[in-house]
Amino acid sequence: MAPPGSSAIDPSSGAGPDGPRNVLGEPLRICGCQPMTGWFRDGSCRSDPTDQGRHTVCCVVNEAFLSYSRAQGNDLSTPMPAFRFPGLKPGDRWCVCASRWLQAYEDGMAPPVVLDACEASSLEVIPLEVLRGHAA
Repeated sequence: MAPPGSSAIDPSSGAGPDGPRNVLGEPLRICGCQPMTGWFRDGSCRSDPTDQGRHTVCCVVNEAFLSYSRAQGNDLSTPMPAFRFPGLKPGDRWCVCASRWLQAYEDGMAPPVVLDACEASSLEVIPLEVLRGHAA
């Protein structure tokens, strides 16, 4: 356990002594609310053990990534009213699975990321230097 006042992060939860932390070790910022994103649908890319996909990477989606995601079987563009999902369009901010973002990166299709809104636990999957290279 970290001493009081330290900025240590528990990488498995992305939490620090003052709550969720981002990949830079600072307080986690909101990713987006239009549309509402996040595992908890609170605008934040924070996660917990029930989130098997680890939706911790805040992206600014673009057409290339939306097409790529659709080709991988995850259509993020089509509205799904039953789930109150309006469908994404280029420029929207969205919390994506760390492993899906890394896959897109490896395939040359990764969208830009908002570092201060990416939960620290993303670093268990994606190196910080890779995320920095795609900072919005």
